[in-house]
Amino acid sequence: MSAAAVSFQAVQKDYGSLQALKGVSFDVRPGCFFGLLGPNGAGKSTLINSMAGLVKPSAGRILVNGYDVEKEYRQARRFLGVVPQELISDPFFTIRELLDIQSGYFGLKSREQRFWVDELLDRLALSDKANAITNELSGGMKRRVLIAMALVHKPQVLVLDEPTAGVDVDLRRTLWEFTKELHQKGHTIILTTHYLEEAEALCEEVAIVKGGELKALETTGELLSRHNYRYLRVVLESSKKVDEQQFTPFLQERFLEQDANGLMFKLEKEKPLNQMLSALSESHLAVKDLTSRDATLEEVFLDLTGEK
Repeated sequence: MSAAAVSFQAVQKDYGSLQALKGVSFDVRPGCFFGLLGPNGAGKSTLINSMAGLVKPSAGRILVNGYDVEKEYRQARRFLGVVPQELISDPFFTIRELLDIQSGYFGLKSREQRFWVDELLDRLALSDKANAITNELSGGMKRRVLIAMALVHKPQVLVLDEPTAGVDVDLRRTLWEFTKELHQKGHTIILTTHYLEEAEALCEEVAIVKGGELKALETTGELLSRHNYRYLRVVLESSKKVDEQQFTPFLQERFLEQDANGLMFKLEKEKPLNQMLSALSESHLAVKDLTSRDATLEEVFLDLTGEK
């Protein structure tokens, strides 16, 4: 059996002449908070749907806790919970009934299971809506129902596919507090998100895919540290727009943008900061403040994928 919580082994998926996945291979270690990132159309959803049994790969294998998701699908499903992007809308069953039905899929009908369903309703702030049908719920409430359904059988691996897309700040905070608690209890979390600041704050390891291929697989810290630049924001005494022509060639090569908060430059890490200060002085810019920071995960992501 595999030591990995999830193992993708040369996974390939063809739709006619289109290769959605081109032999993707990587492992997610047990107990890891793992980020699966990539632009739209990169293959993230195809990977997740293949893991969940909704898509059959053209080649390769996927193991969940050592169980093949095709050949040993019953065992694999018991270890896996998936929160999809698509919102649920069921006009026939209440939230509690949906959770009871979901429990029944896994043969869970004990008193302890009813207590767990009650706890999920409470933790996700759904208790007062337990007897409502999903058609009566807001988008944020429907998202909470999906999370509860994914967790009803206490899976060791939880996949969150764009869980905070279009939700308010309160729900986002509730979700991350609950997710971090699950992670601390030993659950493996796989997150896909376009909010890269979330991935940077939460994920220990990150895989970046583009065009159906794996572009990077590193710890978040390693990925950030290998970026070649740091970023400098220069606040001027005047908010008047600056003509780039007055910059020295050194500044022109490193200038990124000017916005309401000042000028943004990127500087190679090996270059000393005093070179930037000298160039600003030579350009006769009245500098009020200057701040320096390392690259964010978003900037590393854009650099690796070539996205704009």
